[in-house]
Amino acid sequence: MASAILLVGGFGTRLMPLTKNTPKPMLTVAGIPVTEHQLNMAKAAGITRIVLATSYLAELFTPYFGDGSKWGMQIQYAVEKSPLGTGGAIRNAAKLISSSESIVILNGDVLSSHNLTEQIHQHEEHDADVTLHLTKVEDARAFGCVPTESNGRVTAFLEKMEQPVTNQINAGCYVFSPRVLESIPVDTVVSVERETFPALVASGAAMYGYVDSAYWVDIGTPHALMDASIEIVKRNGDFLIMPGSKVDPTARLTGGTSISANSQISAGAMIESSIIESDCYIGSNAQISGSYVSRGTKVKDGAKIVSSFVTNDEIIPIP
Repeated sequence: MASAILLVGGFGTRLMPLTKNTPKPMLTVAGIPVTEHQLNMAKAAGITRIVLATSYLAELFTPYFGDGSKWGMQIQYAVEKSPLGTGGAIRNAAKLISSSESIVILNGDVLSSHNLTEQIHQHEEHDADVTLHLTKVEDARAFGCVPTESNGRVTAFLEKMEQPVTNQINAGCYVFSPRVLESIPVDTVVSVERETFPALVASGAAMYGYVDSAYWVDIGTPHALMDASIEIVKRNGDFLIMPGSKVDPTARLTGGTSISANSQISAGAMIESSIIESDCYIGSNAQISGSYVSRGTKVKDGAKIVSSFVTNDEIIPIP
């Protein structure tokens, strides 16, 4: 059975101000942290051993995820003293994996519902060095593109261009053969996207693409993260209330709003298209629209908040 490495060490600069005090993979989407969505995806594919490759605010992951037993998984932590890039982070985390089986690499910036089980299967059928999840987009100019042969073999790993040769893009989930890890230097800043993958293609390595156009989103900006949460919630209704939260019957939740665990929504509150993290208190008749309310925040009675990041200390417009 495959093991996995989840890359959760980035600073989340594009997600400011949401990442001011929280690493981006711990931000809430549809009631739970982004990382928890990814753990659930890995578990559904039969993966029970995973290493979280952490750096920025690394100390915030362990109290929530612990040893992984809550999810029926074994979770370990590889902490980078300084950021090593995607390749360096993978190589550092791989020190904790002593398996000869496939290693799945999940990216902390991405939410996806693609068929990870099939991606692993195709990787092993091809005896591939690396198998990339590829997705198709209408306009690939904002992304690097990945052309493939008819059998799925990758022919190039290209940077952004004005006239992309294909609309297939790198979707950020990889399956590695352990032998590939040896090509990544230890304790060195390396980008797999800019260095490792192009070098593998140039050397004739067995690099394949698994094309799956299921739900996929890069949550790299505040609006992308908010939109992802709203879209996921709306699959099952107009709002989501996680266990332990109390919502007054006169409160109104609309537009894909999510209320995380152990929060309280008071009488007459109106919350539209917003994310309320855990342990929050929303005062009576408060009006919140298009906003992200951080964990443990108390919103005053009658407050009116629009398109903002909210903590107990400040309310910052979301750019």
